[in-house]
Amino acid sequence: MSIDWKDVRRVLVVRLRSIGDTVLATPSLAALRRHLPDAQIDILLEDWVAPLLEGLEDIDNVVSIGKGMSERLKTALFLRRVGYDVVFNLHGGTTSTFLTRATGAPHRIGFANYQYSAFYTDLLSSASDLWKQDKTHSAEQQLALLGFAGIPVEDRPKSRLPVTNEALSSLEAKSRLRQFEISDPRSLIALIHPAAAFATKQWPTENFARTVDFLHEKGITCVAVSSKNESKLLEELAASSNAPVITFDDLTLPEITALASQAKVFVGNDSGIAHIAAAVETPSVVVFGSSNRDHWRPWTDAPNEIVFEHFECQPCPGYRCEVYGDPKCIKSVSATRVIDAVERVLKGIVS
Repeated sequence: MSIDWKDVRRVLVVRLRSIGDTVLATPSLAALRRHLPDAQIDILLEDWVAPLLEGLEDIDNVVSIGKGMSERLKTALFLRRVGYDVVFNLHGGTTSTFLTRATGAPHRIGFANYQYSAFYTDLLSSASDLWKQDKTHSAEQQLALLGFAGIPVEDRPKSRLPVTNEALSSLEAKSRLRQFEISDPRSLIALIHPAAAFATKQWPTENFARTVDFLHEKGITCVAVSSKNESKLLEELAASSNAPVITFDDLTLPEITALASQAKVFVGNDSGIAHIAAAVETPSVVVFGSSNRDHWRPWTDAPNEIVFEHFECQPCPGYRCEVYGDPKCIKSVSATRVIDAVERVLKGIVS
């Protein structure tokens, strides 16, 4: 591949899908901005997750796409009109490939295992080939496409998210409605996230309750978050805990980012919220079940630990437990082990 980067004016990064995927694209955006300080760098995200990157200094525009064919066609026409020189598809699904091709960019870069690979001009065999290692993190996998194209990525930038004044203000307003005051950065708050995408990734609520009790004894107020459709978990957590828990099921993604930035520690399942916490350098303890720990561990320099029990069947797709029926991997992790990890992380924080 031969790209004359001094002539590149517009770059598009395509990263559809989830919260965690979006957060873990930010190291690639940082590497691009560092190499192309004067270029227009845009990212294409699904509309529901797009607010997460608003205010990120490494990008010029967040282009969002909704659901449905009409939305896809509208977005495709917009991307074509912009006239991108280079497009990196960090996702590789059918929709992202269609949109990458629709740009008409002279350089369309992806991995060789992507479906419809003929729609790309340049293909990398695998991230492992670039990094010369068998196991790669999601952030490294995405950075590999940039390295393949000649962008310096050897230092493996960490994930990062903006914390906007608007999000902080709206978070404070919602907190006051619950008679809860967020007074200063890194105050004595623990951010708890008891939800997960699958049962194989969701640590039992009663274990989170014991962790909340421990944190309360340490003088730390626990604030738990979830989406609206997961609010029952928050109710169960509050009912199971001996200590008070402040709960939110109505925070936007920027508000969750702001809350994470104010927390002393994060405790939760492997999820997008865990990656948000890592991206604002909040010390964290993440409980793993079926997930690939090498691929999805926190990508941060902040103190962190992952807690898991080893099973030969790990990792797995996680939709359901095919081996035991009941997901032993996540349910076997004891509250004691997580509490011990929290204590170590708290001791490692420089006051």
